[in-house]
Amino acid sequence: MTSTAPPRTLAVIGALSVLDRFLPVWILAAMAAGLLLGRLVPGLDAALDAVKIGEISLPIALGLLLMMYPVLAKVRYDRLGTVTGDRRMLLSSLLLNWVAGPALMFALAWIFLPDLPAYRTGLIIVGLARCIAMVLIWNDLACGDREAAAVLVALNSLFQVVAFGALGWFYLRVLPGWLGLAQAELQVSAWDIARYVLIFLGVPLLAGYLSRRLGERSKGRDWYERRYLPKIGPLALYGLLFTIVVLFALQGHTITSRPGDVVRIALPLLAYFALMWGGGLLLGRVIGLPYERATTLAFTAAGNNFELAIAVAVGVFGVASGQALAGVVGPLIEVPVLVGLVYVSLAARRLFPAKEPVHA
Repeated sequence: MTSTAPPRTLAVIGALSVLDRFLPVWILAAMAAGLLLGRLVPGLDAALDAVKIGEISLPIALGLLLMMYPVLAKVRYDRLGTVTGDRRMLLSSLLLNWVAGPALMFALAWIFLPDLPAYRTGLIIVGLARCIAMVLIWNDLACGDREAAAVLVALNSLFQVVAFGALGWFYLRVLPGWLGLAQAELQVSAWDIARYVLIFLGVPLLAGYLSRRLGERSKGRDWYERRYLPKIGPLALYGLLFTIVVLFALQGHTITSRPGDVVRIALPLLAYFALMWGGGLLLGRVIGLPYERATTLAFTAAGNNFELAIAVAVGVFGVASGQALAGVVGPLIEVPVLVGLVYVSLAARRLFPAKEPVHA
C-alpha cells in the first residue's frame, strides 16, 4: 500500500531512532509495568516514597533530572536572543498558560465534576501548574524550537512562583463565590513553588548550559553536537520511561482500585489537552509563527506540571485525598495523549510554510 502521509512527515519520522519511533509502545509498556509493580509488589510504593524532596519521591526527582538534562544540553544558548525578541510568541504563551489554561480547566472541572468537589479541586490545581519538564521531550520529538522551549519554560517557571498561589485563591475561592458555587481553600507558599522550580528546572538548566559552554570551549561546536549530544541523547527517553514506571508504581493501587473515578477525571483532562494543544497550534499559525515555534507554543500550553500538582495536593489535602488522585490521573492521561499529539504535530507541518530548517 502506498502511504498517503506528507513527504516531510515521513522524512522526519523515518529519521527517528527505533527508540523514538516506537515511543508510544515503550510508554504504554512503562505505564503498564508501573501499574503492575504497584499492585503486585507489597510495600514497593512505600519504599519508593520513603525518601522525598519536599513531597516528591526522590526516584521521580532523579528521573526528571535525567530526562531534562540532555534536552537542555542541546539548546544553543547563544540563540536565545532571537526568541526573547519574538513578542508575538512570548505574549501568546503567557495568554495561553496563565489566562486561557486555568480558566479552561476551571470550566471543564465544573462541567464534568459538579458533584465531586475533591476531584474538581484537584483538576483545578493541575490547570494552575504549568509544565516545566516533560514538555521539553514532546517539543523535541515534534521538531519544535529548542531555544524557544527553553525560554517559554523559564518564563512559565517565573510566573509559577509568583502566580500559582494567587490563581489558586482566585479559582478556588473568589470566582466560585462570584458565581454562587462551592468554594475551597488552597494554602501553598511561594517558597515551596520556587524550591520545586529551582530543583527541577534550575539544576538541569545549569548543567545543560555548562555542558555546552565547557564542551564547545574545549572541543568545539562540531565535536559537541556531532559526538557528545548523540551519546547523551537517549538518556532523556530513558529518564522519561523510568519516571513513568516509578510514578505509576507509586500510585498503581490507587488508580486500579478506583477505575470509575479515574474515567470521570479523565474526560475533562482529555478535552483540556486537545483544546489547549489545538488552540496553541492554531494561534501560532494565525499570528504567523513558523512551524517550529508554533508547535513549541502548542506543547508548552497543553502540558502541565503534574509533579507540582501532586505535591501540592498531597501536602495540602493528604496522600489519600481525591485531590491527590486527580493529580495522579493527570500524567496517566497526559503522557499518551501528548505522545499522540507529537505525531499529529508532525503531520500538521504541511500547514506551515517551510521557513526554517528542521533540526534532528
